[in-house]
Amino acid sequence: MRVLNEIRFDNLRGDLFGGVTAAVVALPMALAFGVASGAGAEAGLYGAVLVGLFAALFGGTPTLISEPTGPMTVVFTAVIASLIAANPEQGMAMAFTVVMLAGLLQMAFGAMKLGRYVTMMPFTVISGFMSGIGIILIILQLPGLIGQAAPGGGVIGTLQALPEMVRAIDPQEAILAGLTLAILFLMPARIKRILPPQLVALVVGTLIAIWWLGDQDIRRIGEIPSGLPSLQLPVFTIDQWQTILIDALVLAMLGSVDALLTSVIAGSLTRKQIDSDKELLGQGVGNLASGLFGGLPGAGATMGTVVNIQAGGRSALSGLTRAAILAVVVIWAGALTANIPLAVLAGIALKVGIDIIDWGFLARAHRVSMKGALITYGVIVMTVFVDLITAVAIGLFVANVLTIRRLADVQEESVCVLPARRKRDEAPCAGLSCEERALLAQGRGRVKILYLSGPLVFGAAAAISRQSPKLEGAQAIVIDLSQVPHMGVTTAVAVESTVRDALSQGHAVYMAGVHGQPRARLERLGLRGTMREDRWVEDRESALKLALEQMSPR
Repeated sequence: MRVLNEIRFDNLRGDLFGGVTAAVVALPMALAFGVASGAGAEAGLYGAVLVGLFAALFGGTPTLISEPTGPMTVVFTAVIASLIAANPEQGMAMAFTVVMLAGLLQMAFGAMKLGRYVTMMPFTVISGFMSGIGIILIILQLPGLIGQAAPGGGVIGTLQALPEMVRAIDPQEAILAGLTLAILFLMPARIKRILPPQLVALVVGTLIAIWWLGDQDIRRIGEIPSGLPSLQLPVFTIDQWQTILIDALVLAMLGSVDALLTSVIAGSLTRKQIDSDKELLGQGVGNLASGLFGGLPGAGATMGTVVNIQAGGRSALSGLTRAAILAVVVIWAGALTANIPLAVLAGIALKVGIDIIDWGFLARAHRVSMKGALITYGVIVMTVFVDLITAVAIGLFVANVLTIRRLADVQEESVCVLPARRKRDEAPCAGLSCEERALLAQGRGRVKILYLSGPLVFGAAAAISRQSPKLEGAQAIVIDLSQVPHMGVTTAVAVESTVRDALSQGHAVYMAGVHGQPRARLERLGLRGTMREDRWVEDRESALKLALEQMSPR
């Protein structure tokens, strides 16, 4: 595996322009997410520089832009709040330890080559989770929109305090927030292609705050410390270790899913293959570095990635250029942020929350599948009002139970007994030759076939058990596995139980067409030693002939 990402110099102008454009888009978002998280605007900038730098260096998607994102910020905000509540003195340091550990977990995911599996989550759960995160981000910005400090207590605390905050609204900050949202929503598309609306809103809001509201008491970011960030050594207590590990796992999973989904978008836009495992390694190194220096966690950012590609970026040089430009802001231009109003940043973050909500799917989810829609809506409610981990866990459980039920129904169609009592019951088992039908007729019900087809996982076990009554009255049973390329453990145990039950009742059992993985699995269960060697037959017709030959005359 190549250590560094694809860095080329044959597209120098495109990569440099893509990096500059991505940096312009990233600056207001990094400031907004830093303030929204509670870690400070500088934490957003540090995260944008460090996650972007190391993911670009070591990742597996050349054009991917990595930085703090809305979903990661929402989760990290909850982490900060819970850890500070449990340990006011060391809570913030422990929160950055969570980021470091999340990075290490992502590196482990990549080393174990789990990239292809990370995104294998039901869309209904992903949609509900992301939409719930968007709603949380919107709710948490409401105090900032009206000039009030966050009351604490997360979503519920904010909603409870909202009526009182509305009565104490600051008109000047509310106007600034409204102007910000107007720019973000109403800027013409032709201008958006030239100037990012977030940057325009940031500049316009800041200039108004300086020229017209300079002597007014409105909340501003304040000057960000210039220079290199200080090292944050890992901090944790034994009491909080389990909490830290769970929080880190949530961040690592969310960041991995977010990054790899964006990587897929980047790959489709540039028509290039992505290395998902290498991308996880790069994302992990980036988050580890960000946590070490007090930065926000990050992931692949769809907006920044698309802007980078549209501006001409084609290699990781664009991501490195973006990180270098933001590093200049961090080291030498921190004083320029002093007058940025917090209301403007709240408006930018609120717009991100609106964009995260999966409006397209929510509007038609009930038409696609009512059960799927209920899962999505349930995950949204639990994400917003209960807990992120609980929401995903319950959503995955319910979605998987429904999937298993559907698989069981489908697999039942691949299991049947011949000859069937009704002709229509043979439909899934079509394929009997004229010779085979003649042999079955010759057996006069004393020979029956248990037919199985297709890859059989645990959903087929119950279907096999339900066929057992149909085998009653037979002297010989042919179990046909010639059309089974793969057999799960649960199905193999069900087949074994059927064979042993039949043998215990004095029936003769013949195994037809058992090859490859199914044969190896049944042999490892000990079935080969249970049956006579001559009753493992090559095909179904041969098994029927042998059964008739060995059957005692009636």
